[in-house]
Amino acid sequence: VRFSGGAVLVPREPSLDLLEAFTEHWKGITGYYLEATDESVPARQTDIPWRLKQMLDILVYEEKQRPAGETGPCLEYLLQHKVLETLGTLGKAEYPPGMRQQVLLFFSRVLGQVQHPLLHYLNVHRPVQKLLQLSGDHLGSGTEKEEVQFAAVLCAKIKQDPTLLTHILEMILGFFAAPLPLQGKSVLNGKRAQELPACPVEEGAEHPLGTAAAAEPSLPRRDGNLITALVGLSKSKKSRVALKARENLLLLVGLAQEAAAARLVRSSALCQLLTEHLCDLYSAVPACTDPADILAMERVSWRSQGDAADDGVFPGKESLAAFFGWLDYLDEVVVGAHPVMADAISEAVEERFFQGILQPQLLQMSELDVLRATAVLTGTVRQIRAPPLLHRLVLFLLGPDRHPEIPGDTPHPLRTQLINRCNHLSDEISLASLRLFEELLQKPHEHVTHSLALRNLEARGYLQRNPPAPDEDLEEDPYFTDGFPDTGFGMAKIPLPASAPSGKGQVSEVVSSFLCLVPEEAKTSSCMEEGGYDTYVHDALGTVQACRASAAPWGWPPAPRPLDACHPEGTFYEGHFLKVLFDRMAQILDQPYSLNLQVTSVLSRLATFPHPHLHEYLLDPYLNLAPGCRSLFSILVRVIGDLMQRLQRVPHFRAKLLLVRRQLMGLVPGEQMDHTMLFKGVVVLEEFCKELAAIALVKGPPEGPP
Repeated sequence: VRFSGGAVLVPREPSLDLLEAFTEHWKGITGYYLEATDESVPARQTDIPWRLKQMLDILVYEEKQRPAGETGPCLEYLLQHKVLETLGTLGKAEYPPGMRQQVLLFFSRVLGQVQHPLLHYLNVHRPVQKLLQLSGDHLGSGTEKEEVQFAAVLCAKIKQDPTLLTHILEMILGFFAAPLPLQGKSVLNGKRAQELPACPVEEGAEHPLGTAAAAEPSLPRRDGNLITALVGLSKSKKSRVALKARENLLLLVGLAQEAAAARLVRSSALCQLLTEHLCDLYSAVPACTDPADILAMERVSWRSQGDAADDGVFPGKESLAAFFGWLDYLDEVVVGAHPVMADAISEAVEERFFQGILQPQLLQMSELDVLRATAVLTGTVRQIRAPPLLHRLVLFLLGPDRHPEIPGDTPHPLRTQLINRCNHLSDEISLASLRLFEELLQKPHEHVTHSLALRNLEARGYLQRNPPAPDEDLEEDPYFTDGFPDTGFGMAKIPLPASAPSGKGQVSEVVSSFLCLVPEEAKTSSCMEEGGYDTYVHDALGTVQACRASAAPWGWPPAPRPLDACHPEGTFYEGHFLKVLFDRMAQILDQPYSLNLQVTSVLSRLATFPHPHLHEYLLDPYLNLAPGCRSLFSILVRVIGDLMQRLQRVPHFRAKLLLVRRQLMGLVPGEQMDHTMLFKGVVVLEEFCKELAAIALVKGPPEGPP
């Protein structure tokens, strides 16, 4: 039999020849330490690597020659003479220099190539554990590649036999009930190397060493094990090492079923290690990072984190990509973990990061710090997809309340503060806050729409219960008439709220109502090559379909609740969020273009949801509103009335309006002129009405009785 390196054995008595060769190589390794004089000679320049390779080849060859499951003499020698323990000690001593690398390679190859279940033996398990304690603590040590390969082999073995998980993680105090049965026979005097006990004492069973010995440790252990090694290696600056460590940690967590997952939570520091690293990465993001750059970042994937860092450079980009990349990794860990584990990680992220770091920054007074924290929060909302983590995030931001809001009531201060900032004196903070809510409204979580809007619409308190005779207020209000007296401008005939007893016009009439809201004199899109309405219809098809799919599990009714089953308490209040949005919408002619785009974007997102009350309140122009109530359509009508009175005071407004639209489209260079903000507001108003018409068209009529 020829082994690598040239040694030849004549198979006279194969087992004795193999054992003799195996022991000779082992004695050659131990002899080196007795004879060596120069301690600086690297291990790779000695015969140690060659001898270790011979020992590996002999073990593999021996196993192939024997019946499956039977332990050969060389393997017995390895176990009885604690070869791996001795190698582990030599590796720890790092003598000769580079010995740790050689030991890691040998362990990985033996565990990977020998099929016999070695990890059940204490004489294998113990040195494996000691070797793991050296891993992950010396980032940049030069052996990271071998360390992660060693950890990957262990994970592969656990995947083959998940019962190993408890033992390799070394998570409890070390008392076990019974040894793990092994198939196979020993050939050395019928003795077997000491086996690792199999399973922990069942909960409720009396522990053989008494109650005190059986008690769980009060705090998660942080000593070295496979978990701590993998988390440590996940932080490596070497991208391939970090990626392999993360993939194997993901595999390990996914393999942990209920009992193992519960022990992982109780007795390992996994949750703590994962969230600590998240907080450390966030702290490493430079304070000078521009909030606009944070908001502009695309969603980061932990598997291709380097790509995000290369895509457009700005100060802090690399640190930010590392933070969002780790958050994305945590998100995937939670998705793949057992619910017990997933909830524990989510809870740790909420306590340490959401509440411990983000909340104080969001509630402080410095506008720049608020902007930065809001931008990071928006990015965090964008990253998170795992349901347990998303649930924690939503409740952290909005609170758990589901009953109708009361004006001025602030049971969840953070929610109140974030909504208030949508109407902040600083346009930048308003813009950032509105972007946050737009991102939040895209998440597949029912509580978002319920907390922000639906909780206040359940009783349909915005509707007039017993419509009186023709509404005198509406007749006297010039904004609700078909024309504008003394202005010279005529509005298209719009079916108005007073003309319908209980709402629910035909879809074509609803669409026409929105399309005709802006009078022809103030429209400019028709003067361009494309009007844009078809584009809005196409976009609405996609968003409405996605919204319906997202809301399908939420059990929303197909039709509004019958009025006789609705019992509103007191005066209708649309709720804090809709109030702020409506107040902003009423100011569309007097606020910056970017802010108008964001306000209308959030409102159109809300209008897309398939809940019949939200659809009715935002998209039905025919509602007979209760006294003092306003709807989106009624606000638009009032804005149009104000607009037409203001435009008559602007000379050549038509030409200027067209010029501003052309500037916004990039067709002509921008130039300063009076009333620019007003004209930009008119353009946004026209486009918003087309967008609402498209959404109403795609969603179709609400079902059922009014």
